[in-house]
Amino acid sequence: MRAGSRRRRVPIGVVAGAVALLVAVLPAEESEIAVTRSATVGVERTPAVATAAVRAAIPLGGLEVPDPLALDSGGRVTSVRQWEQQRRPQLLEAFQDNVYGSSLPAPTKTTFSEDSSGGGGSAKKVTITVTGPEGTASFTLRLFTPSSGKPKGTFLLIDHRGSVGDDPGSGGYAPVSTITGDGYALAALNAEEVAPDDAGSYRNGVINAFYPAGQDLPADAGRTISAWAWGASRAMDYLQTDPDIDPSKVAVIGHSRGGKAALWAGAQDPRFPVVISNNSGSTGAKLARRDSSGESISAINSQFPHWFPETYKRFDGNADALPVDQNELLALIAPGRVVVASAADDGNADPQGEFLSYLGAAPVYELYGLGETGLSSASWPPATGKGFRGPGMSYHLRSGGHGLEDADWQIYLGSNLFTR
Repeated sequence: MRAGSRRRRVPIGVVAGAVALLVAVLPAEESEIAVTRSATVGVERTPAVATAAVRAAIPLGGLEVPDPLALDSGGRVTSVRQWEQQRRPQLLEAFQDNVYGSSLPAPTKTTFSEDSSGGGGSAKKVTITVTGPEGTASFTLRLFTPSSGKPKGTFLLIDHRGSVGDDPGSGGYAPVSTITGDGYALAALNAEEVAPDDAGSYRNGVINAFYPAGQDLPADAGRTISAWAWGASRAMDYLQTDPDIDPSKVAVIGHSRGGKAALWAGAQDPRFPVVISNNSGSTGAKLARRDSSGESISAINSQFPHWFPETYKRFDGNADALPVDQNELLALIAPGRVVVASAADDGNADPQGEFLSYLGAAPVYELYGLGETGLSSASWPPATGKGFRGPGMSYHLRSGGHGLEDADWQIYLGSNLFTR
């Protein structure tokens, strides 16, 4: 706790109202479809088991959701070493097999081409070119840094709107001048160039550099959201080479569909010390087992069939059969800081489901001695417009509807996210 702070925080084990994190054992639910995941492009491996023989659960908001510390073989994780070497790989595999699909492999070659220009502070346009077995693909990273001094940290925005151009703007979704004026850097990844957000052309970015363009993707291959997460890691590859950036202080952030990608990027890539989900909703921060609240799995798969692999569709109307839930995705970010931001009137994203998921990730943070959520109560709803900050977890609920707004950025910039 920072010096002078008197705010009461709720650690995992001292919760009230809606949540009591007690271990229970539930009957197994067998998967209807065996999933085959390619370890490398074109090479299939033995089908993965989609569910464990016994599922341990924790009660959250009247639901039974998977306990992130419950091992597939039975028993429960009791140490950081066991989490990192045994349980964490199990969960990553389960999310690939059942939700996000197999990620693209590392490029055989990556190059960076820089074009510096003026602007409000220092502006740089970086073209990242990657090479795969089927060809090359390029996408843009725009980097804005303060006029003087090293940035206090860098926000890597997965810009799915393509709205961050060469000239810095102010206000709302990507307030470049506000961010740099506060001493931080903003790196904006053009997600549309990584994978177009369109069912007919989503492969035309990086995906076709790794899969033959004339062939259908494997049913379990990641689509747009997975590609955006992969692109964020390639952006991190560049940020590690830039002398103006401290790579140990980079927060990957996304709003809405970009927030889904940010969480998946942070879960897979431990180089991100901070991962920010802004109103990410279904298949983001929201608990899948609240499928009837807000956007459902079937609705998201129907409206956006290019976001997730075909194998995810087997859970349409059947979220309880998932062997994982999104609280476990948040837990995969530990010991990095996970930041969940919701909006009170954003019913489609189910802010209560995001809040409960945040609470359900805390057992893993507790392993690292970071289990305090920063919340003064586990009851819903918490106060709006207030940033709640624990040593490894942060949360806020903004008034109003779906969006990444100035009020959100004020909390992010004022919360010392890069310190414990």
